[in-house]
Amino acid sequence: MSGPGEPRIAPRLCAVLGMVLAAAMLAGCGSIFGSDKAELVNNDPPNVIYGQAEAMINKGDYGEAARQYEQVDINHPYSQEARRSIVMASYAYYKAGQYDDAVSAADRYLTLHPGTQESDLAQNIIGMSYYDQVLDPKRDQTYARRSLAAYDTLLQRYPNSRYAAEASNRVRILRDLLAANEMTIGRYYLRHNNYLAAINRFRTVVTEYQTTEQIEEALMRLTEAYMALGIVNEAQTAAAVLGHNFPDSKWYKHAYSLLGKRGLEPQQHEGSWITQTWKGDGGQT
Repeated sequence: MSGPGEPRIAPRLCAVLGMVLAAAMLAGCGSIFGSDKAELVNNDPPNVIYGQAEAMINKGDYGEAARQYEQVDINHPYSQEARRSIVMASYAYYKAGQYDDAVSAADRYLTLHPGTQESDLAQNIIGMSYYDQVLDPKRDQTYARRSLAAYDTLLQRYPNSRYAAEASNRVRILRDLLAANEMTIGRYYLRHNNYLAAINRFRTVVTEYQTTEQIEEALMRLTEAYMALGIVNEAQTAAAVLGHNFPDSKWYKHAYSLLGKRGLEPQQHEGSWITQTWKGDGGQT
């Protein structure tokens, strides 16, 4: 309550003054909380923003082009240009070497617009982004596996895509790389007489990468490891499958010689997992 002689302020006027004061405080804080957000606001028409992004692409300014494409989706999400701007942002991020952002934008496109015109492009960008980060077979192959999965998806969903030929070629390269990685680790275990661990690696090559260049050595190494463990049936089967499919291979000569030292010959046993795997994979025998 106001004291004697003090002006009396109506409750309604107090409310108005409070709102004005709050607005002034928010305005004063705008430079702190609203500056970044303000940069996202672009009132140009979507086709204008999209055109500016294309111009940046042509100049090779990929990072800025990606941000400009995102402006279309942020400020005009329901425009005709918004859908394509997402995948183009992904492409620009890829060209800029910002692979995580490229994958994120491509995933977003495929989530929001599955089966649309640029879906194969988005899937291809995911494959390329991981492929460009693949290292040599002695290193961790996480990116190789992700790239292979992305390209496999591309070939399954979009077999007639203009990106299919390159994807098929890269799938062969990646599968051989992954098989080589398994062989590198398997040889290490074999040298250190850790035969079970070695067999598991060579088995992966036989079960998952039969069409790669590594398959011949993998079968010979299985012969070697199984002989070291005294598991003769599996050793004979590995050598028999190797000889049947690759009779002129130097690895078959090694496997045949290894068995011969024990008075044995290659012989395929029906109960062997190698026999079952080979038959189940379309029958290279």
